Amino acid sequence: MPPSDSFQWQEPGEAWKGIGIYHVTLTIPSREPLLGELIIPDGDPSQAEVKRSQLGEDLVDCLMHLYEHYPEVRILQFCLMPDHLHVIWHVRKPMPRGIMSVARGFWQAAKKLGRNYTSSIETIPPQGLTSSLTGGYYPPLSSIFSEMPFVRPLVRQGQLQSMIRYVQLNPSRLATKRLKPGFFCVQTGIEIGGRTYSGVGNIRLLQHEHYSPVHVRSMWVQDAEEHGYDQPLRNYMNSCVLAARQGTILVSPFISKQEQAVMSVLLKENLPFIYLADNGFRDYYKPSEALFNAVAAGSVLILSPWEYDPSKKHISRSDCVALNTMAEEICAL
Repeated sequence: MPPSDSFQWQEPGEAWKGIGIYHVTLTIPSREPLLGELIIPDGDPSQAEVKRSQLGEDLVDCLMHLYEHYPEVRILQFCLMPDHLHVIWHVRKPMPRGIMSVARGFWQAAKKLGRNYTSSIETIPPQGLTSSLTGGYYPPLSSIFSEMPFVRPLVRQGQLQSMIRYVQLNPSRLATKRLKPGFFCVQTGIEIGGRTYSGVGNIRLLQHEHYSPVHVRSMWVQDAEEHGYDQPLRNYMNSCVLAARQGTILVSPFISKQEQAVMSVLLKENLPFIYLADNGFRDYYKPSEALFNAVAAGSVLILSPWEYDPSKKHISRSDCVALNTMAEEICAL
């Protein structure tokens, strides 16, 4: 991996042409599983794999020939899913054209494969006929890959390994979602104390008797960091963990690093808690890796009072205050 100072974001309006690493996702917008079938041997998600269709094989073959047209680009990792493709590209030296030109060129090749696929389907099977590969018949599509690939740049050190792991775990995560659909479906209209939330996870966590918010006060952190007096902070964090071990459901947005440290213990010990998220749930939402496993285990409920905002990048102070207030409201009820 090149040194971190090799990654340079160009000025607004300029194409990204320098050395960098990118997570690229090409999706079938209609979400038909035309690229392959998910196989779950013995019902074990960790062994899940995708059996490629002919279209999937052709798309992977197209990807493997990318180097012939763009010799600056190396493929670090890829994963074909039934309805999308994940790939991590490493641009090893500056290119005459930007990374979006590479993505656009790959997209044009994928669209050609899609057109070849639809033109090869001359007749529609009789009603009730299903495909042995996809589990259901889907009529020819006018344009299978109608949307430009989504390109996400690596922007900080340590992100590459997370990207690679995310791509590698896609089949097992999809298998887990299919085996436990109730925990991963976005539930809407959850009314708590006069507010309405959407949620993902174990809704039964709202039926317990004892709840407690996790809200580390800034004065405790200031005393610890500036004056070396960390006893109040340590006592509070320890009390949160002890309460959880005794059956209390902790509720928090877990914003500060101290609150996140408490959440790490909860995740490690598989203790139930309610996590308040600062953004809503997009279509096909999947929690982060640690939360994903906890959701699958039924030990977490993720709630958000807001609609999903794709443009949101950072949590605001007003959001922090609002979420901490909501945590206290939930616990008071």
